[in-house]
Amino acid sequence: MPRVHFSGQAARRFTGGQTELEVEANNFRRMVLELDRRFPGLGRQIEESMAVAIDGEIFQDAYLAPLHPDSEIYLIPKIGGG
Repeated sequence: MPRVHFSGQAARRFTGGQTELEVEANNFRRMVLELDRRFPGLGRQIEESMAVAIDGEIFQDAYLAPLHPDSEIYLIPKIGGG
């Protein structure tokens, strides 16, 4: 199953402090929906304020990015600037 790694406190508050989870999903969108089902509100947090790296590749729009059983997904807080 794909493994999701969380960085930053915002997402961890939804997961009770867990920093790694396994999620059964075959693309990023399904992963977000499953995480939101398990941890209500986390899906919105991911979509609005988390940057995404899947298997070492950073995505600007990961919506339909495929996931494999051994995928590693890193979610980190977006950095604001101006």
